[in-house]
Amino acid sequence: MESTAVQKEGRITPQDIGLWDDAQIEGLKKITDFAHSQNQLIGIQLSHAGRKASTLPPFVHRNATATKEDGGWPENVYAPSALPFNDAYPQPKEMTVDQIQEFKAAFVDAARRAVKTSFDVVEIHAAHGYLIHQFLSPISNRRTDKYGGSFENRIRLLLEITDLLAPILAEHGVDFLDVSSGGIHPAQSTSIKSGDGYQVPFAIAIKQAIGDAMPVSAVGGIRTGKMAEGFLNDGLDAIMCGRWFQKSPGLIYSYAEELEVNVKMSTQYGWAFKRLQE
Repeated sequence: MESTAVQKEGRITPQDIGLWDDAQIEGLKKITDFAHSQNQLIGIQLSHAGRKASTLPPFVHRNATATKEDGGWPENVYAPSALPFNDAYPQPKEMTVDQIQEFKAAFVDAARRAVKTSFDVVEIHAAHGYLIHQFLSPISNRRTDKYGGSFENRIRLLLEITDLLAPILAEHGVDFLDVSSGGIHPAQSTSIKSGDGYQVPFAIAIKQAIGDAMPVSAVGGIRTGKMAEGFLNDGLDAIMCGRWFQKSPGLIYSYAEELEVNVKMSTQYGWAFKRLQE
């Protein structure tokens, strides 16, 4: 379950889901319970949009601010620095140190709720130009305090969040690294997104740098099982899929059939295929 906001004003659009309140647990628990009833695992991606908050859904109007009339909150958009993503996005306010502490606490609370909701995986979304990524990049982070300037200062927030979540999520903190890129500046080249596995070279470079210290996965344009297997043979530990899952919810079953391997199907789907084999 992607892009779940840890604070109400951290949603990308007014239509986004969130986990900033205990009242949201019950609805999401219905989803996790169903997934588990089908012998499947389910994860959640926790995030905050930062300066990319209060926008309209891209299929309604791409690169447009969600006004108060749209259900948006353009006057309450926050970021590391008061720099908008572009002229079509809200003008953010620079976060105070107190607001940064509130954000960290909200992330921890959302993670606790995710565990209580029975999600099997909790992902810290620190890419694609959203709040944590905005702190990481000197393009969007012009702060002069302990959260800006040097590389060590710019990664401070992510490390602090990771340290706070470690006791909640796993004994030793981060379990794996999903490598993605882009989204921090509107003028960046989009040509990178024109081919198969367009993010894979970044993932392989990181895997080669860190070795066995942590499993590394790749995402982006991985359309077939053979393509996925090839990237695993190149040294990656796992493959992630997003848009291709939206296009084909049975994507993993297609991968498995293509590679002639067996996977544990959900109870609801597997029953039908089991009948074909009888």
